[in-house]
Amino acid sequence: MNIKRLLVLGLALIAAVAVLAGCGSDTASSGEKQEITVGITPGFSEEVMEEVVKEADKQGLKVVLKTFSDYVTPNQALAVGDIDLNSYQHVPFMEAFNQKNGTDLVSIGDTYLAPLAVYSHKIKSLDELKAGDTIAIPNDPTNGSRALILLQQKGIIKLDPNKDQLKAVPQDIVENPKNIKILELEAAQLPRSLDDTTASIINAGFAKSAGLNATKDGIAIESDTSPYVNIIAARAKDNPTYAKFVKIFQSQAIKDYINKNYDKVLIPAW
Repeated sequence: MNIKRLLVLGLALIAAVAVLAGCGSDTASSGEKQEITVGITPGFSEEVMEEVVKEADKQGLKVVLKTFSDYVTPNQALAVGDIDLNSYQHVPFMEAFNQKNGTDLVSIGDTYLAPLAVYSHKIKSLDELKAGDTIAIPNDPTNGSRALILLQQKGIIKLDPNKDQLKAVPQDIVENPKNIKILELEAAQLPRSLDDTTASIINAGFAKSAGLNATKDGIAIESDTSPYVNIIAARAKDNPTYAKFVKIFQSQAIKDYINKNYDKVLIPAW
């Protein structure tokens, strides 16, 4: 009889522990923050994302940032699953990466336009360009094309109208009255090229890291109608946590932060 009573008590105790454990698990899961890792690049991408991290934390989403020093490895890391999302590029760049690498990265939301600008230590206007001067541009396909389009808009060159200008390369220049030399460099090297070139066309993030401001230091700047709006990239669209992150990024709080701190240097695109 005592053994049977002990057995009953033991089973009851096990059941009670299981119930408590179940309750504890539910409580933990409801209170535990979700966590994602987002790849970024130095400069504006990093600064804005730090503000997004604060907003996300208020809503129970922990965002871990991983900073990359170039434009290729954040997509490589995303493609293999080392990070969940990245935020630094525009759609043409992502599509070029997909085509070259056989990946299927997708855009899950727009962020802001970071206008490309021309900087120089030697001239104060593109009108001062002389025959044979050198202008450095990014050497990646999409930003290189973007830089050439900017030079065309400013009347420095003319591109072949029969070719896709979003994929333009220096060989597509059909008119170059001043015989400007186009030097292709890795985007991160462009700020350092200013002492060796007449001018350099620099992406906003790397310009920021070099202490350059497009509206104050640039001698020419991309129009705010540019199609090169930055995005949040992922491996798949249908993920509620990622959708929550996009909603946080596209909140009024982040828009106000960008407008207050980066007037015309960054333009919210939502």
